[in-house]
Amino acid sequence: MFGSLFGRGGERTDGNPHALPAPRKRKNGTYELVALGDTRVLTLIEAAEAGDWAAVKAALDPFDPGRDHAVIGQLAELDGVQDWIVRAVEEDKEHRATALLISGIRHIHWGWEARTADRAANVSREQWQTFFERLRIAEEHLLEAAELRPEWITPWRHLLTSARGMSLDSSVAEARRDAALRRDPLDLDTHLAWLSQLQPRWGGEPGQALEYARETYASAPDGHRLGCVLAMAYIEEWVESDDKNCLQQPRIRTELRQAAERSILHHAYERRLGWQGDYNMFAMALSLAGSSTASNVFRELEGVYTEWPWTYMSDPQKVYARFRKAF
Repeated sequence: MFGSLFGRGGERTDGNPHALPAPRKRKNGTYELVALGDTRVLTLIEAAEAGDWAAVKAALDPFDPGRDHAVIGQLAELDGVQDWIVRAVEEDKEHRATALLISGIRHIHWGWEARTADRAANVSREQWQTFFERLRIAEEHLLEAAELRPEWITPWRHLLTSARGMSLDSSVAEARRDAALRRDPLDLDTHLAWLSQLQPRWGGEPGQALEYARETYASAPDGHRLGCVLAMAYIEEWVESDDKNCLQQPRIRTELRQAAERSILHHAYERRLGWQGDYNMFAMALSLAGSSTASNVFRELEGVYTEWPWTYMSDPQKVYARFRKAF
């Protein structure tokens, strides 16, 4: 199967013995990252698509569901998971926390599928009802998972998303953020979730998210992926702005270049599973700012495209390819 998907004898350049080889067929020299580029994650996805709970548990053995956000997040987008995971929650007492976690993150994503990304004014009453029903289940399951496994970060990170969707009081969201960061003050996914919370479209003040990103990035050690929070903050500034050239400023280019050099381009940066997502955040931010440093990032990616954060574009992969060629 791997041969038909990715070609045989593909070169694994990232040192990961489980890396999927790059596919032979590429679109404009690019290809979308599948299963985080890892054979073990692909096995997990295939087990979930088959509704095989025993195989899902076995495939999760190499990972930590409570901290490996990228891995567990792969299951959130799979249609059909909601049809069997609740049964696992009810029947598997030993692995109830893991089943609850998977169910919670899937119900959040499933809820947003019902709501869609359309403006709130264009969402029907029935869509809102389905959205809230699914988020209510997500809240219930994630809170219980957090209670059963108090050391886990992942439930609290996703509870930030459900809190935003349900428009819960800011004090609730802050408590959930703090719960996650007590477990790991440098957890990028939690900081990115909070960055979304601070956007004007979710009730934040203009400039508030960027200020938060700068403070967070300043506390990160050299070579840490937390520098991505600054790249994402500028992408969000671009999304919120009516001026699509708003990042084309020398000071922004300098700030983003320095952040890239101190994080993903630093010799101490560790290419963990899903590292391509970090590089894609900087690739998009640097490209929007017109920084030549984008060429260094694209070179390291070797054509690997991740949907996030390019999904803000109308034709994400095409834009990625265009920027890649430009730099």
